[in-house]
Amino acid sequence: MTNELSRKSLDLPALRTRLSEVQGPEYWRSLDELAQTEEFRELVEREFPEQADTMPDEMSRRRFVQLMGASLAFGGLVNCTIQPAEHIVPFVRAPENMIPGKPLFYATAAPLGGVGTGVLVESHMGRPTKIEGNPHHPGSLGSSDAITQARILELYDPDRAQVVKNAGHISTWGNFVTQLNQQLDVQRLKGGSGLRILTETITSPTLGHQLSGLLDAFPEAEWHQYEPTNGDSSRDGALQAFGEPVNTIYAFDKAKVVLSLDSDFLFSGAGNVRHARDYATARRDAKPNRLYAVEGHPSVTGSVADHRLALDGGQIEAFAMALASALGVEMDSSSASSFADEAGWLPALAADLRRNKGASVVIAGEQQSPAVHAIAHAINEALGNVGRTVRYTAPLEVESVNQQDSIARLVADMNAERVEVLLILGGNPVYNAPADLDFAGAMEKVPFRAQLHLFENETTARCHWHVPESHFLESWSDIRAYDGMVTIMQPLIEPLYNGRSAHEMIGLLVGQSGQPTLTTLRKYWEQQPALAAGSFDANWKTAVHDGVVRDTRLPDRHPKLRKPLRIPATAGQQLGDEELELQLRPDPSIWDGRFANNGWLQETPRPITKLTWDNAALVSPATADRLGLSNEQIVRLSTDAATTVSAPVWIVPGQAEKVVTLHLGYGQTAGRVGGGNGVDAYEMLTGENGWNVRGVSLSKTFETSPLASTQDHHSMEGRGLVRHADLDHYRKNPNFAHDGFHEPADDFSLYPKRPYEGNQWGMAIDLTACIGCNACSVACQAENNIPIVGKEEVLNGREMSWIRIDRYYTDDLDDPTILHQPVPCQQCETAPCEVVCPVTATSHSEEGLNDMVYNRCVGTRYCSNNCPYKVRRFNWHQYADRESPSLKLGRNPDVTIRARGVMEKCTYCTQRINAARIESKKSGSPIADGQIETACQQACPTQAIAFGNINDADSEVSKWKSSPLNYGILAELNTRPRTTYLARVKNPNPDITKA
Repeated sequence: MTNELSRKSLDLPALRTRLSEVQGPEYWRSLDELAQTEEFRELVEREFPEQADTMPDEMSRRRFVQLMGASLAFGGLVNCTIQPAEHIVPFVRAPENMIPGKPLFYATAAPLGGVGTGVLVESHMGRPTKIEGNPHHPGSLGSSDAITQARILELYDPDRAQVVKNAGHISTWGNFVTQLNQQLDVQRLKGGSGLRILTETITSPTLGHQLSGLLDAFPEAEWHQYEPTNGDSSRDGALQAFGEPVNTIYAFDKAKVVLSLDSDFLFSGAGNVRHARDYATARRDAKPNRLYAVEGHPSVTGSVADHRLALDGGQIEAFAMALASALGVEMDSSSASSFADEAGWLPALAADLRRNKGASVVIAGEQQSPAVHAIAHAINEALGNVGRTVRYTAPLEVESVNQQDSIARLVADMNAERVEVLLILGGNPVYNAPADLDFAGAMEKVPFRAQLHLFENETTARCHWHVPESHFLESWSDIRAYDGMVTIMQPLIEPLYNGRSAHEMIGLLVGQSGQPTLTTLRKYWEQQPALAAGSFDANWKTAVHDGVVRDTRLPDRHPKLRKPLRIPATAGQQLGDEELELQLRPDPSIWDGRFANNGWLQETPRPITKLTWDNAALVSPATADRLGLSNEQIVRLSTDAATTVSAPVWIVPGQAEKVVTLHLGYGQTAGRVGGGNGVDAYEMLTGENGWNVRGVSLSKTFETSPLASTQDHHSMEGRGLVRHADLDHYRKNPNFAHDGFHEPADDFSLYPKRPYEGNQWGMAIDLTACIGCNACSVACQAENNIPIVGKEEVLNGREMSWIRIDRYYTDDLDDPTILHQPVPCQQCETAPCEVVCPVTATSHSEEGLNDMVYNRCVGTRYCSNNCPYKVRRFNWHQYADRESPSLKLGRNPDVTIRARGVMEKCTYCTQRINAARIESKKSGSPIADGQIETACQQACPTQAIAFGNINDADSEVSKWKSSPLNYGILAELNTRPRTTYLARVKNPNPDITKA
């Protein structure tokens, strides 16, 4: 942090004027790039050889050469890297089915928010190393998302709680059981009146059954549920609409028109991976779907919408009410709000929805008010979507409650000293409970407090006992998917730190101490029709093997809509001219803060802001211009309750005016990786204000704080890499992606032509399907043992990710079109990097790949300087942790751990290609199309990536490359990239376009 503003403020009015005068599209990745600021030019110029003598730390060229000479000399003496001592121990009796070098896959589910996403986990010799989607699971269909991919690192995190602690000192499980039983003996005499259990959202049928048994044994005890990203608004909205809570299931593959009311359904929430797949499927139809998004902050879903409208919370409510009225929904409200339809949306949108009755979806976001959720239900009913694109079931939770009310009751009981024993199973309520409850202060009045959690956190410091929790990959359990389908979760490894599961903790309370969780699960499912019919053992093995328990989807419900729909009088209230609204949202990577210690997620650039390692106060260009704000300037945000947080500013094109967005999950004090990063936005989260805090005041300071954003790194210097057009333009000119771009003739090259008689690998990426979600980037990191570098090194432009996802803006400064483009190594046929390497560390393979021989590389970085795509990464330091034993277990043994001083890059997952080649030789049959999936391709939830043999005309990648939309970036340089792109095609409503 510095004490004065060092950055020059941007002239935003001048940028608007410039954009209005541009003829044709102009693409830009940041406001600094658009303005060509001095800071941006300096960042770009450091990358090229002619500026090599301009050292950022003012080191002289002579001193640099001296140090490099010494480094190379010592490097030669020690043969580059001293390998750590390794000890191997042979198996006396090898486990059944285990073949050294050949991984096995096991089905389980990754839980988040009480909902399970089906996964297949790769295991090498008993070590889980990679997570993939389960093709048989309805929530994933074989794909995944960035958070799921990164959870393998969570398993091996050396910061996990490793021992039972009592008052901060090491103790034992036996001591904890003894003291807890003493407390339970007292509670049995009272019927459990002083016993409270606090969990996060529970959908596990077995755990729910155990909790029910606990409440039977202690009838006066209470079970509370709380996690900050729960679905209280959705639940309360259903109560307003139907009088009962429901779980809503959407069929986006059947929807021709989708309206998102601040819902990031493609990226987050229950069923997001399946939603993204279904949406992309409908997008590829001959008559593609159309997506409208209304939101305050640009989300992943909003960035790919055909039409996007930036509104504050009150305006979204007013918009929903006005649309419902236009569609004939009966409403009873004394609200005097009205929506000013300046963009001309309402008539065109209403007409589009009416044209697609029964084939449309209106979905409200979890952070929207119950009124917006109720209106969305009513609109779907009016359009005839219910029973077609929208279905209702019973809630997924074992017990559906308003979690804000639940934790408020718990705090009230603690303050009244009615709680004598408090068991917290998961979660971190001292950190993330509503600020007005003062959960930490209330806990001090409880005589016996114990916590079960993976990590020691803020709540741990307030508890007498802390018990290490077993990771979901270390324990048995079960969980429901977004549609109710149950998965039996099986462990892939013994608990690394003797952790305990919630099943064991509840079993301890009901007299089942020592009973294995597997026994508990089997006893429950032996009584359930889904597995009890016929041979239970056979059914159980099938369910565990497949990762799904058949016939466990929740049956449909047919709730009756209340007519007229009652809308609160406060709905749709508009902000005053000088008033601001603070929108609190889960972070795109670390979510509600539970993944703050996950370095992969911390260093993954957020899809829109491209920030890493921090949160910031996100404001629109118009708001920044009006208040005189600049990037990285510290501002203070205050509420009427005298709560204040200080955060650096980040200006985001497309942000709603008068809206400040602050992401949750930062400002934690625990954890070596995540502790101390960013600001704690939970201080602004109260039960009264909720997610959208009105009347926030903003005051400027003269301090700044550096933000590690990657949006200007690896700049393409204004060269057009991303191409897009509207559907109408594409139909009139299918070859628009090639307009103005001319690839040299085949014989226009000094490179020798190479014959490819066998396989010739290539990739194509569909920009229409790509949503910029980072699943491919994190999957690549997990597959290829890519290290993180930390905030300071990101600020130096030294992040190591092999796949960067460029985010481009075009059109208007305040309402831009947002585009995403993943950029891995382009695997050029005439690669500029190959001819400049003095040791042939980068070379061309017989199958067309641009290979890297890591132990041959001497780190000259000539290849990086000669790469026009800037996709090579240099290991400036020994970023990989070679010391932590647990981290060694999680690495892919098929991929080299690179030492410092070498160049690395995407290899099309050459280890997977080699594995398929070996199987092909063994079987005597050629490699089939689809047999090889790269890590990025396999993870992609929208199937936006095709990979295969381009010599095979029938392969999927060849078909994509034969599309008129197919183009290569910078192909005019005659690099002949093997990675090509399908240009993005939008499907806007012509009536709105003309308005």
